[in-house]
Amino acid sequence: MIKKIGIVGGGQLGRMLAQAARKLGFFVTVLDPTKNSPAAQVADKQIQGSFKDMDKILELGEVSDVVTFEIESANSEALERMVTDGKEVYPSPKSLKIIKDKFGQKAFLENHDIPVANFALIENEDDIEKQSQIFGFPFLLKSRFDAYDGRGNYVVKNKEDISNAVKKLGDVPLYAEKLFPFIKELAVISVRGKNGEIITYPVVETVHKNNICHIVRSPAPVKEEVRQKAKILAEKVLNSLGDVGTYAVEMFLGENDEILVNEIAPRVHNSGHHTIEAFSVSQFEAHIRAITGMPLSEPTPLANSSVMVNILGERDGEALIKGGDTGENGIFTHIYGKMDTRKERKMGHITALGDDPEKAEKRAMDLRNNLKI
Repeated sequence: MIKKIGIVGGGQLGRMLAQAARKLGFFVTVLDPTKNSPAAQVADKQIQGSFKDMDKILELGEVSDVVTFEIESANSEALERMVTDGKEVYPSPKSLKIIKDKFGQKAFLENHDIPVANFALIENEDDIEKQSQIFGFPFLLKSRFDAYDGRGNYVVKNKEDISNAVKKLGDVPLYAEKLFPFIKELAVISVRGKNGEIITYPVVETVHKNNICHIVRSPAPVKEEVRQKAKILAEKVLNSLGDVGTYAVEMFLGENDEILVNEIAPRVHNSGHHTIEAFSVSQFEAHIRAITGMPLSEPTPLANSSVMVNILGERDGEALIKGGDTGENGIFTHIYGKMDTRKERKMGHITALGDDPEKAEKRAMDLRNNLKI
């Protein structure tokens, strides 16, 4: 019987996972290099150390019945060894290994007939020039590993820009991707249980600035046919992986209702934070239920619409919160407990519920604008 859960990573996702797990009666240990990390503040125990450290991850496994992770840079080899030693780890380290390599992820999706933008492996600067002739300008040059929130991506605008791209991205494995002219960015959170059962939350629209998610609108303001198409696509991704746990499938919506999968995340995700208040079961509780073998519960919406606004750092220094108190009547503020703030660092989020999505978004934005951190 599973009683103890280990979480690799102690940031805001680990924090909200720990809160959900403890609410369900589980003992939670988190592994994170930061003393008194956001997750450690609400968990039962923290092991202080890097989530890339083989020994520390194995130590986490020794005190846990099942292990999960909140960050893709977790050491997949250590997690694989844990599985070899008989420990349950979800999502699967094999899936994590595929997804950590952005080129490998694209190849996996393409091999399973899941639509993605055209892409190609880059091994040297000559390859970039050849690929530019195939894709045309502008196109994307991307790091294969450790890229997130737009970091590791470069839009190559012309032939002269190629050398700038190589210099900016550094001496790392790269791949190229054809630019897809999308109308909206969409995301779907799906959760797969040990028995293969899948629950899926309504598709959301994500609005990004500087490649960082700022606003999530649920449900996405798109046609019902598009919502169903996105749902089917997300569930196809999960079934292709045959994995257990929560996945976020990020998509592009193009002309004529064309949908491409941009990226998949093998974990709870920023695009699902609104589910804490907007649904009967949050993505975090659903993930805990999935990895521990509990029955999944179909999420029931508790409002006609919801909007989540990220609280991003505005300066570098100690985190000092001013204003932005949680209001009443369907508006909620979450502060992650990070000791230091940095420009564009995710420090918290606000969720507003309501019948009118535009009014809900205005309430969330007004509250955000009154908050300093």
